Amino acid sequence: MTKKTIGFLGLGHMGAPMAANLVAAGHDVLAFDPVPAARDQARADGATVVTTAAEAARDRDVVITMLPNGKLVLDVYTELLPAARPGTLFIDCSTIDVADAKAAAEQAVSAGHRPLDAPVSGGVAGATAGTLTFMVGGAPADFADGLEVLEVMGGKVVHCGDAGVGQAAKICNNMLLGISMIGLSEALVLGEKLGLSHQSFFDVVSTASGQSWALTSYCPVPGPVPASPANNDYQPGFATALMSKDLTLAANALRANGIDGQLGELAAAIYDRFAQTAAGRDFSAIVTEIRERSGQ
Repeated sequence: MTKKTIGFLGLGHMGAPMAANLVAAGHDVLAFDPVPAARDQARADGATVVTTAAEAARDRDVVITMLPNGKLVLDVYTELLPAARPGTLFIDCSTIDVADAKAAAEQAVSAGHRPLDAPVSGGVAGATAGTLTFMVGGAPADFADGLEVLEVMGGKVVHCGDAGVGQAAKICNNMLLGISMIGLSEALVLGEKLGLSHQSFFDVVSTASGQSWALTSYCPVPGPVPASPANNDYQPGFATALMSKDLTLAANALRANGIDGQLGELAAAIYDRFAQTAAGRDFSAIVTEIRERSGQ
């Protein structure tokens, strides 16, 4: 492994363990986050904590961002890009709009740097275990240069295409996941009403044509899958607010590209409504709202 100097910005539920894994692998990590508790955690994990975003980008081989939205990525790039040395590899792991990802990449290239959009799938558990899936957009040579760093944080790293295409893969994946979880939850609640136990439902469907990752790895009711958030009072996991955000991005992309995406649009509306009262719960808790709205 080649030791890299890395700047890491965004030390939330996902970013903190990702940065910690880079430190544990022997990389030199400068970390920044505006939240004091996040900085304290990064310091405890062995990163060197700095006081400004620009400091985290100065004289680094790689700068990684893990931020809540595209506007924040674009805003922070105005600080980072001038501070970084020419040719720095910028890897944005945030989940943002494809147009914002392309705009960020254009800014980076104009400033003399090399951009990758690399959103992730796998949640907090995957970030902690270093088993995330990275969906990467950018130039092939830049992807090759970033692969060693990404493989520290992920179990699978896929080059999906040019700038912005990593984000395209992420929103398509999460649109399908959101739709799957709603359909699964409706089927489970129907099964309850018809007298079918959760375990019997799982035993049949997990090996039948209705099988899905949402069921076998993330079952939204307690019991059949012990590691699922349903067995921990729906603590995320992947929070409902984040699923709502991703489905909104997908719905916007459907409309912008003229796709007749009725289920994607409906899933976005369902999770938007659910997020009004359950933003901090795991997205699989949608089963509880379906049950309540069904009078059960």
